[in-house]
Amino acid sequence: MRRISRILFASAILPLLAASCDKIPDNPDPIPEEVLETVTYTASEENFPNPERGFYVGDEVHQANIRGIADASLRAARLQGRTLFLLEFYLTDYVATDIADDYLQTIRARFQSLRNGGCKCILRFCYSNGMDVSDKPWDAPLEQVLRHIEQVKPLIQEFYDVIMVVQAGFIGSWGEWYYTDNFKDNASRKTLMEALLAAVPEQRQIELRTPSYKMRLYGLTLADTITRAEAHLPTTKARLGGHNDCYVSSANDWGTFNNKNERAYWGAETLYTIMGGESCDVTEYCHCEGTERYNGALKDLAVYHLTYLNNGYHQGVLKRWREEGCMDEIKIRLGYRYRLEEGQFTKAPAAGKPFQVILKMSNDGFSPAQNPRDAELILADASGKVVKTWPLESDPRFWMPAQTTTINQTITLPEGLSGKMTLYLNLPDPCATLRSDPRFSIRLANEGTWQEETGFNTLYSFTI
Repeated sequence: MRRISRILFASAILPLLAASCDKIPDNPDPIPEEVLETVTYTASEENFPNPERGFYVGDEVHQANIRGIADASLRAARLQGRTLFLLEFYLTDYVATDIADDYLQTIRARFQSLRNGGCKCILRFCYSNGMDVSDKPWDAPLEQVLRHIEQVKPLIQEFYDVIMVVQAGFIGSWGEWYYTDNFKDNASRKTLMEALLAAVPEQRQIELRTPSYKMRLYGLTLADTITRAEAHLPTTKARLGGHNDCYVSSANDWGTFNNKNERAYWGAETLYTIMGGESCDVTEYCHCEGTERYNGALKDLAVYHLTYLNNGYHQGVLKRWREEGCMDEIKIRLGYRYRLEEGQFTKAPAAGKPFQVILKMSNDGFSPAQNPRDAELILADASGKVVKTWPLESDPRFWMPAQTTTINQTITLPEGLSGKMTLYLNLPDPCATLRSDPRFSIRLANEGTWQEETGFNTLYSFTI
């Protein structure tokens, strides 16, 4: 996919979507702890598929073919614990013209296949697949790029449900914003970004190749890093993340960072914005464990809260992680990995009465979930019929890594209940097109809790 010559780069970084519910959750006075039953949950080490995280599969599209990703490829990815594809659409043939209709239909087909196959994508548009003179033109003039953004905007908005994040792209070789003939000033780059921000629904973030691009374009410094109060709002600041495509490959990741302040900036920002990428060279910096001089991959992944990485590049780096024994850990910890530690529930539940739910949730991943995510408690009877649903009073995007989040919510059980009941935690995709598809719901990292047919996570069973 990438060429080792890319190391020359050095010579050259929502509103909160709540569930749409007609009823406001009940919140009676809490019940004393002595009348609560405690349940403990067993952690799972399985590498299972979960949406919007993990190693991705690369898919470069250079010409129109009006067909989607093969069903077999989608199934194989999920069987290997992967749900992400990097869709790179090369607009090489359209540097001076509109994008042809058959190429637009090819884009549509790729998106539709993701929706059908239970996967999502990282999206990038670019013009050149190399940095040599023979690879020119590296990009298109600004006015042509703006026209192309206008053309793909309807597709992005129709299928944003299966787009995890959009990489800024368009500029330079591979869309990485460096080798360029047409975008040598901040004004033209910012004009492109404003058009892209308008084209991409506000529920989705856009990633820039280095931290300095965001800082320079928008006049930001280390002191301006996103705070919790600013996180996930529909502002430009909150919507711009990053992708490092020379990850752990040199002291400055081949030009990704100019100084320590930029490293600190990304370390803070990526707690609330999507971060991912790929490596590009085998050096001392990509060992699993670090030294006094460098972090090593495991520590670095946690520092920069990586959500995704390339499964196919750099092969030497991936081989080192396998040989040194950290690959399995990286596979399951990329992005979020939510795990129930303990639950407490009213011991003697009664129909029409308050029922207290206390959950202790850990995040063993490198990052929280970054896109909007619904969260709800679901009560079902012995036949599996859903009796009632309550929105959870907690946002999964703030279940932080290396922390335990306590969720304490009191609900009122419906009148007239009797028999065996089961309480579930459901973390579905908020988009209407995906909400009822369990492949797009978050599975917790516990044994014996996942219900594959519904996408629910079992919390507690009781009898009234």
